[in-house]
Amino acid sequence: MKLPEEKGKLYLCATPIGNLEDISRRVLRVLGEADLVAAEDTRQTMKLFSRFDIHTPLTSYHRHNIKTKGEHLLQQLLAGKSVALVSDAGMPGISDPGEELVALAVAAGVDVVPLPGPSAALTALVASGLPAGRFVFEGFLPARGKQRKLLLEELKGEKRTIILYESPHRIKSTLEDLLEALGDRRAAAARELTKKFEEIRRGTLSEILARCRETVPRGEFTLVVAGAESPAGEESAPADKTPEEQVLELEAAGIARKEAIKKIARSRGMDRRELYKIMTGVKNGD
Repeated sequence: MKLPEEKGKLYLCATPIGNLEDISRRVLRVLGEADLVAAEDTRQTMKLFSRFDIHTPLTSYHRHNIKTKGEHLLQQLLAGKSVALVSDAGMPGISDPGEELVALAVAAGVDVVPLPGPSAALTALVASGLPAGRFVFEGFLPARGKQRKLLLEELKGEKRTIILYESPHRIKSTLEDLLEALGDRRAAAARELTKKFEEIRRGTLSEILARCRETVPRGEFTLVVAGAESPAGEESAPADKTPEEQVLELEAAGIARKEAIKKIARSRGMDRRELYKIMTGVKNGD
């Protein structure tokens, strides 16, 4: 039996993004044992509860009541109650309500326990055919205006693979904006992931846009877009190599040290004179 002064725990429960069979046994156990489940949409969560015979009390927690309901949930946690947080699909807090409640809980010294599981972003990434080693997740782009333009401008130079979410009624305009801002890069548009009519459209941004214009898109989309390529002749900057190692590799390939230093300094955003000083004490092959 819990002592009155004991705090409860906040469980972050990942739920299926489509196929209900993807839910973990651990999430099912926690949903069944928690004192309260806070859901983005209780109607959606009731479908999950009905399928797996769960009868835990439900309360809503969504973007319109984040502040008032967040304070209420925090009081429940401080009173020793265990609260399980779920979104409509995937991990709560990723483009869904959650991070605000987590911040409240952490500040109050409440234990936060993440229960990993399905993620539309990672599912689309690994199936896209694009580099998955380094990526950046941007969620939903700003709907319009200056913020949208500024973010697209930032993404123009992003070399990591880019992951975005988009609604069906805005997918065409977003593809048009991406094509204009980033150029005709390789991309993939995934929808209905893990469901019966799962579809992953691969190609260039212009090819995917043309297909969306031909058929009315349905379902939420996860877009995966290739990162920017280095300008011709420039070397990339692998995270596991120092500037000195890259210079020596170019020298071994027959490039003069002065030219190698210039290339690596430019690719890393370094002052070439600084890199030259570093290299004065480095001999070939060291």
